Amino acid sequence: MTAPALVALAPGGRDPRTVATVKALTELVVCLRPDLRAVPAFLDGDEDSLSEAVDRLVAEGRDEIVVVPLALTNDSSTDNRIASAVTAITARHATLRVHVADTLGVDETIFSILDRRLREALAAGRVRELDGLVLAGPGSSDPVVNASLARAARRWGNRHHLPTVAAFASHAPPAAGEAVRALRADGRRHIAVGMLFLTQGQLADRVTELSLEAGAVVVAEPLGAEPEIVKNILARYAVGAIDLVDLEALFADA
Repeated sequence: MTAPALVALAPGGRDPRTVATVKALTELVVCLRPDLRAVPAFLDGDEDSLSEAVDRLVAEGRDEIVVVPLALTNDSSTDNRIASAVTAITARHATLRVHVADTLGVDETIFSILDRRLREALAAGRVRELDGLVLAGPGSSDPVVNASLARAARRWGNRHHLPTVAAFASHAPPAAGEAVRALRADGRRHIAVGMLFLTQGQLADRVTELSLEAGAVVVAEPLGAEPEIVKNILARYAVGAIDLVDLEALFADA
């Protein structure tokens, strides 16, 4: 029995840095699971759309696909776009079964990568002292999503015993610069900014620009293509693959 194909779906796709990171993550998936057919896809961009990626898999004879959204938190607008795309795809391919997995989430492995990126930024900037942190994420029109980022910021700050403020690149205040200035108004002078983004892109660029303008001593890079993230992708895929199993047919065969 052939395992379902895996589609690693990124919300972006217009920035070549995003495309490169997503493709690198997909290549790492294949390295860890050479038995899987895994391909990248993008909600935005001029090529490798979700529809195109699925059409190619169907042409190969694949009839079961697990879509893993490459996002750290849920976002209702993105979820709706994915659902609409999947509905259109399954309408064209009557025998195709598609499961959209949960987002990757923010767990201890993500914090470990955040710490690694922070250490790299501090070493590159020759910074030896910190008294405040900002954790910047994409932001959302959904307050529940923003609250999850705020919780992640508190958890990250607790790891380092430092005051930490969440910042949002879009939709909600505070922006990264405002978060840095809030800590400076509290008397903090050595503030680092971490990025809760998987890839580089315009939003991450804006976070860097605003943070440095406001007086941050360093801004860490986004998480990037790391083995820990690939393991999270495979974990979400495994749950989705189980959900695709036709239990009635399985027991009938038994």
